[in-house]
Amino acid sequence: MQETHLNLSRQTVKLILIKTVQDLFPDDTLKIAYSIPEGVFCRLLNSALSIREVKQLNLKLQEEVRQDLKISLLKYEHGYYHYQINDRIIKTIYPAHDHTSLVEPFQVIPFYDGFIVNFSQRDQDLPLILPEKLAATYEESQKGLENINLELVSDINEYISSGRTLELISLAEALQEKKIVNIADMILSQRRRIRVILISGPSSSGKTSFTRRLAIQLRVNGLKPISLGVDDYFVEREQTPRDENGNYDFDTIKALDVALLQKHIKELIKGETVETPLFDFLTGTRKKETKTMRLNDDEILIIEGIHALNPKLIPSGNKNVFYKIYISALFELNVDLINRTPTTEVRMIRRMVRDARSRGFSPENTLKQWPSVRRGENNNVFKYQEEADVMINSSLIYEMNALSALAPPILEEIKKDSPYYDIKERLISLLSFFQPMDTAQIPFNSILREFIGNSICFPE
Repeated sequence: MQETHLNLSRQTVKLILIKTVQDLFPDDTLKIAYSIPEGVFCRLLNSALSIREVKQLNLKLQEEVRQDLKISLLKYEHGYYHYQINDRIIKTIYPAHDHTSLVEPFQVIPFYDGFIVNFSQRDQDLPLILPEKLAATYEESQKGLENINLELVSDINEYISSGRTLELISLAEALQEKKIVNIADMILSQRRRIRVILISGPSSSGKTSFTRRLAIQLRVNGLKPISLGVDDYFVEREQTPRDENGNYDFDTIKALDVALLQKHIKELIKGETVETPLFDFLTGTRKKETKTMRLNDDEILIIEGIHALNPKLIPSGNKNVFYKIYISALFELNVDLINRTPTTEVRMIRRMVRDARSRGFSPENTLKQWPSVRRGENNNVFKYQEEADVMINSSLIYEMNALSALAPPILEEIKKDSPYYDIKERLISLLSFFQPMDTAQIPFNSILREFIGNSICFPE
């Protein structure tokens, strides 16, 4: 599978990176900090790297690839692969290729006080959009963890094993609620110009729960939020574009009647009354009846969906009336300094648990759909994230411990003859680093409840 090859390639680059940093900076320590779209940000713990040093690192890494170094797997033990490159032994939680020449092209780029290992195969004539706002959101999340003395997965496990699970949950939820309150206060402070809130994020980021919790805080601030359903603006099924496999592509913005949506947004901002469509998903057509809407002076419009930050969705005119929010599950705890908890895996597990619980989907069904979900995110979500006025991390520091109590039995349904068996083993291994916890104490308004059930923000 293509995704498996890419994962192996990127893990191989990580091994080369660890070795090369040890060679070039023997007195420092590498931290592989967090992922960005098609890349990962890294830094040294004791010093900031200059542009010259990052260029030197890039040249050295490319040289290691050309030399086609052999990577020997010594053993797999306690969730770690033990690899040897020359005289170096490196432990990683994911498998890699056995030769460095098998990696896909990559580039090391200076960023902040460290560097980005970039894997994107973009058009070299187009400028690389550096994830400034995404990085700032990660740094903000990291600062919050430092304030409560948490850094690694083992720190979270210690809370649970010592009987302080409720304290841990309270800290995590308080960190997130503080951010939601801050966003609501920011909107209130600019109330005279902001008329529309746009909320976007990738699959399983908790957009719906976040939107409803933000609406509560806006009401506390004296504002009356009303929602405009983007899904009701789908074109008729027979007009829906198809993907390369001939299937309906509901993720593309061309599946929406953008012109009508823009017209209605403009009219609502002006205080006019509009008749918004209602879409029948069973028949793939619009219903005859409509919904009457008007945006009064004390109301604020909320539009949530994967295309909400796409500039094509926003009508021309005064852009200042829009406040744009990007939300994603940016899980920020590492297993150790060089082994991250991949954000994509966290969202995949969230989705799998929800699919099994609320939709009756098998884990194989979820995994089969995941590549299509990822393509939709890459084409329609990630490229617009830096358009946001503010970003929010929907991950909770305890959530993988909660999911580790729920996901393994679901994953065990995948048998050895399944094409998804390797992914099952990978996810089981990742979850094994997290001590399972009792989910009964998780608040019913938690974003995590959208996936594990019993959410008052996401009634079923």
